[in-house]
Amino acid sequence: MIVTQRLNRLPAAERGITIGDFLVPVTLGERISARARHVALMVAGALFIAITAQLVIPLTPVPITGQTLGVLLVAGALGAKRGGFSVLLYVVMGFFLPVYASHDQGIQHIIGSTDGHLVLGATGGYLVGFVFAGVLVGRLAELGWDRNFVGAVAAFVVGNLIIYTIGVPWLMLATGLGINGGIAAGLTPFLLGDALKIILAAALFPAAWWVVGRRPAER
Repeated sequence: MIVTQRLNRLPAAERGITIGDFLVPVTLGERISARARHVALMVAGALFIAITAQLVIPLTPVPITGQTLGVLLVAGALGAKRGGFSVLLYVVMGFFLPVYASHDQGIQHIIGSTDGHLVLGATGGYLVGFVFAGVLVGRLAELGWDRNFVGAVAAFVVGNLIIYTIGVPWLMLATGLGINGGIAAGLTPFLLGDALKIILAAALFPAAWWVVGRRPAER
């Protein structure tokens, strides 16, 4: 509780409100229940991540995909619970549909079986990390971190750290790489792309709040 109070940047009346609460038109929101609205936002968030994951900028040596950007945007927009469930739904979708950035599918991305033994998928830690990052970034957004550029950058950096904290050790266990090899294969090549995605995502949220805060006559 004390930690949450220190992280909070909003007055009590605004705490817990995220940009996602303004995404459903008022006329539509009045016709459906709050639960249906939340479910619709979570499904839309999962589909948005799936679409952004297919976007690729072919840079050398490692292309930049929109998958992490989608996770950060959805988490920041929907908050901890809705954002976390939305990212989880995206991960589960990837067991059956080719929605991951790798363009293939299957639960073997997380865990599989070889000769009767369970084996970890090399990229599974990043997928699991997406869910935890979604919850944490969503919570920081509920506390107002996304209302300005610096706060949004900090929130998304923390989210990225969560992804790599789970993803890199998982990669090392799955492949037998040592710490240097794990960092070289699972962290270093992606830092430039992640920095660009964090800056882009962090710029979008204050702009979105500015639009929401304007008087209807000015929109």
